Amino acid sequence: MKITEPENARSRRTRAALLAATRQLIEEAGFEAATMAAVADRAGVSRRAVYLHFGSRPELMTALFDYVSDAEHLADSLRPVWAAPDAEAALEQWARHLARYHPRILAIDLAAERVRQADPDAETHRQIVIRDQRAACRRLADWLATENRLAQPWTVRTAADMIWALMSSSLIKSLLVDCHWSTKQFADRLAVLLHFTFVCDPLQTGVRGSSRSGRLADGPGRQRGRAPSGALGEADGGDHGKPGQDRAGVHLFAEQ
Repeated sequence: MKITEPENARSRRTRAALLAATRQLIEEAGFEAATMAAVADRAGVSRRAVYLHFGSRPELMTALFDYVSDAEHLADSLRPVWAAPDAEAALEQWARHLARYHPRILAIDLAAERVRQADPDAETHRQIVIRDQRAACRRLADWLATENRLAQPWTVRTAADMIWALMSSSLIKSLLVDCHWSTKQFADRLAVLLHFTFVCDPLQTGVRGSSRSGRLADGPGRQRGRAPSGALGEADGGDHGKPGQDRAGVHLFAEQ
């Protein structure tokens, strides 16, 4: 008989130990290493105990998504995004969420991506992650469109697709590990990229009222001028660039 919901502290501890062991094995040696027997050995329990909590390896991998999300406080990281006053602010908070949360799950995400074609259980885990990510990206794109801030030629669907693609763990690893960006640099630069790519000037769409940060229009349907808050901080050395040159582009992406 499988335990569907641990009813006592000991069962809850065993379940948590099994999920922690699964995560450790995957981060150390990939999804291939996380067999039911290996998970039992790492957690210090019998194989029977594993099957009491998880009827199969796919079930274990499905539970792993919620475990990692809870362990790394996904809900807390996303809270500033959905609490933002408008879609423009939410997009900036989204960049900061990615920089805050995703480096902590890179190892397990990259491991799943590497073997997802050959390991059905890794694919199960990956599809759960993708479904969750794409729903959030669609919500952001819908929000921009609802406020008439989604720049042309993007549609809700194509904008959601691109925002999701920019969550790629391979991309994040390349910038943080190979290019030696700090998480702050990643957050600031991604915020600028998202803003200048997806956000249009409300004056271009006929929306009344001023933009959140007083940005100036510079070209059809685009926001120009000051970058998202904090984006220029570490890079702005006081050089205001040539006339007509975008300060966000000059300073934020300059070598440091």
